[in-house]
Amino acid sequence: MCKTKMAIQASEPRSNPIPNPQPRRTSSSPAAQGKSSSRSQADKPSSSSSSSLPTGLLSNPYNTATSASSSATYRLDSSIATTAADSRTSLSSLRDNLPESTTIYDFSEIRAATNNFLGKRFSSASSSSQSWRCVLKGRDVVVFQRKLRKSMSSSDVQQKLSVISRSHYTSIVKLLGVSISGENIYLVYEFVKGSDLSVCLRNKMNPDFTILSTWMSRMQIATDVAHGLDYIHNTAGLSIDMIHKHIKSSGIIVTEPSFNAKICHFGAAELCGETMVEGKSEAGAAGMQFEGVRGYMSPEFKSTGVATQKSDVYAFGVVILELLTGEEPVKYKLRNGSYSKISVIDTATEVVEGGEGVEGRLRRWVDRRLRDSFPVAVAERLTRVALECVQEDPDKRPEMKWVAGKISKLYLASRIWADRVRVPTEISVSLAPR
Repeated sequence: MCKTKMAIQASEPRSNPIPNPQPRRTSSSPAAQGKSSSRSQADKPSSSSSSSLPTGLLSNPYNTATSASSSATYRLDSSIATTAADSRTSLSSLRDNLPESTTIYDFSEIRAATNNFLGKRFSSASSSSQSWRCVLKGRDVVVFQRKLRKSMSSSDVQQKLSVISRSHYTSIVKLLGVSISGENIYLVYEFVKGSDLSVCLRNKMNPDFTILSTWMSRMQIATDVAHGLDYIHNTAGLSIDMIHKHIKSSGIIVTEPSFNAKICHFGAAELCGETMVEGKSEAGAAGMQFEGVRGYMSPEFKSTGVATQKSDVYAFGVVILELLTGEEPVKYKLRNGSYSKISVIDTATEVVEGGEGVEGRLRRWVDRRLRDSFPVAVAERLTRVALECVQEDPDKRPEMKWVAGKISKLYLASRIWADRVRVPTEISVSLAPR
């Protein structure tokens, strides 16, 4: 494929900083000062003179050759040059204080990889971020642009980046590096081939189909996510309490072809700020709206906007109930002319706390696309673990270490059940008369 002029200039940005003039020596005599002042006025370029602009700033492949667009181009490119200079200073200080394994990308590398941010954007569920899939230093990556948390000092950024860059776990999408430019931070994650869990459970094109059509496939995902979140809470941050904050089914990648699960956006909550908007948030704070996902936010997260490890546990419990039912966390149904809210937490509570006949209610409640082929006792115990996670009082919710241990035991019990009910494929059965 041949490169057009547009593609070449967008993918290979050139820095054209404005040269700093040398300071002039002034004389102490009034006459000399007057001559210097008049010479300075004569040397000043007029606002309409294009010769005062640095070479190359006016050559814009997207310019329409009008004077207004030329002025806009100069302002845009000069601001980018200034931002790039500031980012180089901050990035160099970060490099000096972080371990060698941490990758700090130059802002020019991010611009080149994303085709000057004109490349096709990668899908993102968050309205406050932008993302691009691209190749950076020979690796297939996804670049997320977010706002840097304003309340963080440089030492906080260094500490959190140092912890996140040392984190390695199979159930977490790896953060390869970052770049900072102005008030934005660019998070570079490895690209993982697969699809998010919400799409795997709810295919809009074919609602009756799911690739997670076996009980073991869903138990594998539950186990992977539980241990990944346990790693974030109890192993990743040795000196600080780490949280994820954005646990949801659309933030979990089901990989191909093994159908394992990977948690996305690890580290984003520690480095990125909240979205400032007009009006009031769910918490009622004027001027600020914290970022959360409907159906996954714990009651205290809704009221305060502060995410904790216990709010992560709550969101994980909702994901487990999604795996059991295949339904959205919250949906609305039209009944008697009005809409009523239905959540998986309410329906799960009715199933296990409805008295006698739990097995029958559980079989009707669990996703029918599993074709009634699952261990009922294990499914009931898994539902109770999920309900422990979504209790309203955060102090009553368990720690992720306890939850991961329980789910591991349920996974082993499910494996024993699957081996017992498996029918050998090499045996053929015929009911016809001989």
